[in-house]
Amino acid sequence: MKKAIIALEDGTCFEGRAFAGSGEFYGELVFNTSMTGYQEILTDPSYHGQIVTMTYPLIGNYGINEEDVESRGIFAQGLIVSECSRIHSNWRASKSLAKYLEENGKIGIDDVDTRAITLHIRDKGAMKCVVSTENVDHDSLVQKAKDSVGLIGRDLASEVSIDSAYVWPEGGKPDAAFKVAVIDCGIKLNQLRILEQLGCECTVYPNTTKAEDILAANPDGIFVSNGPGDPAGAPETTELVGKLIESKVPMFGICFGHQMLGRALGADTFKLKFGHRGGNQPIQDLRTTKVEIASHNHGFCIDADTVNPEVAEITHLNLNDNTVAGLKHKLQPLFCVQYHPEAAPGPHDPFYLFEEFIELMKENK
Repeated sequence: MKKAIIALEDGTCFEGRAFAGSGEFYGELVFNTSMTGYQEILTDPSYHGQIVTMTYPLIGNYGINEEDVESRGIFAQGLIVSECSRIHSNWRASKSLAKYLEENGKIGIDDVDTRAITLHIRDKGAMKCVVSTENVDHDSLVQKAKDSVGLIGRDLASEVSIDSAYVWPEGGKPDAAFKVAVIDCGIKLNQLRILEQLGCECTVYPNTTKAEDILAANPDGIFVSNGPGDPAGAPETTELVGKLIESKVPMFGICFGHQMLGRALGADTFKLKFGHRGGNQPIQDLRTTKVEIASHNHGFCIDADTVNPEVAEITHLNLNDNTVAGLKHKLQPLFCVQYHPEAAPGPHDPFYLFEEFIELMKENK
């Protein structure tokens, strides 16, 4: 195993070893507090442009299987763990975590103090970094981290969106109760699986598709997916969502989709200090006061002070910091949440959100 250096733009460096991959990798260094789910995290397009540190100490013990991937490949730039399990044991596993990272050209680092990394990010904030097995000079790597692109202002959603539309499930769903148009900003497959389970046939569109082309298919509902990056860096997607809102077709947005709907309704977004990434976030539904356990993966959120109270109401709050976790239009069948109900950490706490979307489509038919 090669020595690996993790260099941050503020001059801090950590040393570990590469248990998978080699070379230099750039991204924003973030942490995730989930105990399991590393395969879903790696294949979540929302992690495009990021290097993920897992706070749970032992990762990789159940290997990798073919069924639980959330997209067409690994989107995280790299994975940092305290200890990568030397063996994997699970009846569904087809390969090790190290082999999976190697096959996808990504880097995995362990034998590093992930507690120190996490505390540093919580104190100083998520920041640009470079991970290298080729260069051990701290000063030059720190400079490379400073000079790297970063996430602010970048339209990362368009980088991960598909090139052409497709139908889910493959071949269509002849008995579908609803036809749903899905705007792919970096979608996770479990969102499509749940919609299919609830009787929907989905047509998934690139986020560059024209609104009139989507509406020409006469969908019963429109779903705006999760995705990576700065929502302010995706004005074309915001414009598309704004035109779709004008159609008054029922709409539901998750994470980046929530931010797109919020911005299209006139709200602003801002970057969180270190973001929310994990499977144990407490969310309160203000309509019922019920608290649910939710999965999060975002570094930006809606500014509550910029939500127009005549247009939308805040329906959900993150109880860790009282940031906006849900919005609902006051006059149209439209709502969105900042978190990931499809990730099911509860495991069933937020499933009702998909059912609310189904009810809106029923009422609108």
